[in-house]
Amino acid sequence: MSLPEILQTPLTVPVVASPMFIASGPALVSAQCQAGVIGSFPALNARPASQLSDWLDEITESNAAYAAANPDAIVAPFAVNQIVHRSNARLDEDLATIVEHRVPIVITSLGARPDVNEAVHSYGGIVLHDIINDEFARKAVERGADGLIAVAAGAGGHAGTLSPFALVQEIREWFDGPLLLSGAIAHGRSILAALAAGADFAYVGSAFLATDEANVVDGYKDMVVDSRADDIIYSSTFTGVHGNYLRKSIEVHGLDPANLPKPTSGPNPLSGGLGEVKAWRDVWGSGQGIGSVASRGTVAETVDRLAAEYHAAREGLLERVGALVRTS
Repeated sequence: MSLPEILQTPLTVPVVASPMFIASGPALVSAQCQAGVIGSFPALNARPASQLSDWLDEITESNAAYAAANPDAIVAPFAVNQIVHRSNARLDEDLATIVEHRVPIVITSLGARPDVNEAVHSYGGIVLHDIINDEFARKAVERGADGLIAVAAGAGGHAGTLSPFALVQEIREWFDGPLLLSGAIAHGRSILAALAAGADFAYVGSAFLATDEANVVDGYKDMVVDSRADDIIYSSTFTGVHGNYLRKSIEVHGLDPANLPKPTSGPNPLSGGLGEVKAWRDVWGSGQGIGSVASRGTVAETVDRLAAEYHAAREGLLERVGALVRTS
């Protein structure tokens, strides 16, 4: 199965930037698109809801102006993330705005609804649904999703527990449509590995947290640079849904990452927490791949690094495979 036309757009590197709570806004998304990767943001980051229309206009106009001024540049499309969960009281209003603006790619999370997919399809958009196992993947496609985002172990935010190799292989046994892989991908070598495993794109989030354009405080950016995989804590304490968080952002509030309490209420993926300590705002999400993020910088610099690493890894692999063929 060939990719939908919107996903055939040339990219600097085969990456879709994942939508990150708080961090992803017009500045980050526009910079991602203008660096040649597909940018995205959660609709809920636009607050109040009326701001969503303004953000969509701002991103569209910024990308168009950049493309006009740089006719040889790669300018990628963008996506908006919709949380399809009963805790999202804005879903219908935000979906209407998305349809009005004909957003080319919609990423759905925490639930798969045929009516949402149909609304996006009504104007020619596509839906990519994120899943953590094969059962959810099958349900998403049955309900009309065009593609899947396999959220494997090590991903930032609400992550799964399965090996990316196991998850992608199970999906590819029955699904030949668009497939993205998420989970500790912050290096060009890992992007190549995602494609080798069977994905069409790598889904990259945490690598962009330390960029100038990310809408997070400096302490968050510095913590990403200073942390490694061992500094990531997987817990359901803060939202009732398991996710990956930076250890130091937990400890700074006097909490022991090794002895966190169980959730005190049902799943609340949008605004959970412990008392005054709120998920996403105070306890910061991040994936295990941040050991590859050695410094802060711009989105353009980050994409340039990923692209250079990706091409070097591909050339190195071709050389190794060639050597094996010659000696066999």
